[in-house]
Amino acid sequence: MIVSADSDWNSFGRANASQKWCKQSAAMGGDMTRALVDAVQVGPGMRVLDIACGSGAPAISLATLMAGSGEVIGVDISEAPLQIAAERAAQRGLINAKFQQADAHDLPFPDSYFDCITSRLGVMFFSDLPGALAEMRRVLKPAGRATLLVWGPIDQPYFETTVGTVLRMLSGAGIPDSGRKMFALGHEGVLAKALRESGFIHAEERIVTVPWTWPGTPEEVWEYFQEVTVPFAPLLRFIPAERRQEIDKEVLGAIGKYSDGATIKFTATVNITVAVK
Repeated sequence: MIVSADSDWNSFGRANASQKWCKQSAAMGGDMTRALVDAVQVGPGMRVLDIACGSGAPAISLATLMAGSGEVIGVDISEAPLQIAAERAAQRGLINAKFQQADAHDLPFPDSYFDCITSRLGVMFFSDLPGALAEMRRVLKPAGRATLLVWGPIDQPYFETTVGTVLRMLSGAGIPDSGRKMFALGHEGVLAKALRESGFIHAEERIVTVPWTWPGTPEEVWEYFQEVTVPFAPLLRFIPAERRQEIDKEVLGAIGKYSDGATIKFTATVNITVAVK
C-alpha cells in the first residue's frame, strides 16, 4: 500500500522545527548551496530572484558575493522561514538582500526584470510546473538564466537510512506520492525538457554528488528528518506505535554507519540545470 496525504509546508510545527535546526541544516546543505552558487555565475550589479528560498539559501550567499551591489530577492510561499532569512541577512549587513512572501506560479514582478533566477530544492514541489517555469521565463530579461537544483534519485544515504529503513521494516508500506514528487525531476533530461517546453531556448543539466554532512548525532538527524521532511510525513504516521521503538533503533543504527563520532558524513546527489531565456 502507498500512503498518501497533502504536504503542509506552512505548518506551525514545521516552521518551529526549521528554526530549531537552522544552523545544522545550513551546515549540512552548505556544499549543495555552493555548487548551485558556482553554477549561477553571478556578477556585480545583477538583479537576482531566488524562488522557494526558505530560510535564505542560496539568496544570502549570492548577495554576499555581490558585495552590496545589485539586488537579491528571495521569495517563498511560507512566511515563517522568510523571517529567519531576513534576520540572517541583517546579521550579515546585507543591504542588497530582501525577502517576501510570493507564489512561484504568480510572481509579483514585471516582465524582463531579473538577470537570473535560482531555486534550491524547490522546483520539484510546484503544483503546476509548466506554469511556474513560464512565470520564471516571463520575469527574466532576454538571455537571462535560470539555475535550478533538484534532488537526484532517492537511492542515496540520507533517504536510504531513514525512509529506506522504515520501508524495509513495514510490510505493506510504500513511498507517499508527496515523497515520490521530491525525486520526479532528478533523472537526467526531465527538467531540461520541461524548461525547453516552457520556452527556454537552451537547458543543460549536470548530475553532481556533494558532501551532505550533519554536525551532530544520529539521533539529531532522525529527529530533524521527522520534523522537517514534510513529504514523508504520511509514511511516518503509518508506523504503528508498538513498533516505533524497534524502527527508531534500526534507523539510528543505519545512520550511525556514516558517523565519525562528531558528524554524520552523508553525500547528496543532485541535478543542477541551467536554462537560458
